[in-house]
Amino acid sequence: MPPKKHPEKSEAKSTEKSNGVSIERSLKRLEEIVGELEEGGIPLERALEMYEEGVGISKDCLDRLQKAELRLKVLMKDAEGNIELTDEDEQEKDDE
Repeated sequence: MPPKKHPEKSEAKSTEKSNGVSIERSLKRLEEIVGELEEGGIPLERALEMYEEGVGISKDCLDRLQKAELRLKVLMKDAEGNIELTDEDEQEKDDE
């Protein structure tokens, strides 16, 4: 019988690294891009390429942070035995 796979563990790896790059390295690259764009003097085409790269990095980092937050909620629920509010519950609470 094959060993059971733990989806949380595979998610942990995808949260830590995407395309083999750590989130810290991704954020560092994003800071570099912002700095270069703020300095100016870059040809328009190159600035657009850098902007597109930055948007992609930003989306990737946000996705990884959201996955990490979800893992923390699951771990907190398991450790404390409490049920966390889901996004839908939080939205309903905000609407009241």
